[in-house]
Amino acid sequence: MTKPSCMPPDNNTRTPRFVAPPNSCDAHCHVFGPHAQFPYAETATYWPPDAGKDALKRVHDKLGIERAVLVQASCHGRDNRAMMDAIASSNGAYRGVCMADDTFTDNDFQDLHEGGVRGIRCNFVTHLGGAPNLEMMARVLERVKQYGWHLVIHVNAEDIIKYEDFFNRIDMTIVVDHMGRVPTSEGVGQQAYQILLEFMRRKSWWVKVCGSERIAMAPPFYDAVPYAQGLVELAPDRVLWGTDYPHPNIKKHMPNDADLLDLVPLIARDEATQKKILVDNPARLYGFDD
Repeated sequence: MTKPSCMPPDNNTRTPRFVAPPNSCDAHCHVFGPHAQFPYAETATYWPPDAGKDALKRVHDKLGIERAVLVQASCHGRDNRAMMDAIASSNGAYRGVCMADDTFTDNDFQDLHEGGVRGIRCNFVTHLGGAPNLEMMARVLERVKQYGWHLVIHVNAEDIIKYEDFFNRIDMTIVVDHMGRVPTSEGVGQQAYQILLEFMRRKSWWVKVCGSERIAMAPPFYDAVPYAQGLVELAPDRVLWGTDYPHPNIKKHMPNDADLLDLVPLIARDEATQKKILVDNPARLYGFDD
């Protein structure tokens, strides 16, 4: 059985103009496969081209990125083995965000934590299967609180609006992927972005200023910058940055990851804030050792 694929990443990573500070972290990236070793989930809506830990390391070496947070993607479903293998081989440079449900045992969660997982991701995006069972999600979140994990939510703009009340009831740290995927074509006054700003006024909320290539209308993705700037200016101590390599399900404009890193000095316009986003904030949230 095979599933629809998606565009491969641009692995011809150029040298970025922006020089990342030491210990910079890509706080949102993935490892896919290799499929022969770590099969994709039968329930996944897509099976991407392989992009394993070695490919990810080559991209980071070119960008000057030393740390990473690997985020479990829906193509692997709740089989976190590819991510855990990459973390184990990183010599302490990687952490992880898993996917899980209430079939996981206490030992399963303990093994994930000891292996470097520090968060759990829940997907609400329709093209990846839509929202989880909210009662089950709440049960799982209660079980992982003992590890100090946070919740990562992958949402579209309409999900921010639809599930606003549900998210407000969650009593743990929440990290929003890809700036909530709010489309730049709708302007900064759009309801979803304004709700996201309200979320970010709370000390328990974080956001990733990644996914510019997903919310912008076209390269070089500059129309995403004001959205990221607004989030950084509001909560500079609770913002993360990431590449989203290998960029699954991009429909039109596959980015070069150097172009995305070169957005950082536009998003965060002084060196102190750049260091917060790339080094200090991920180190604090994920427990990296300096």
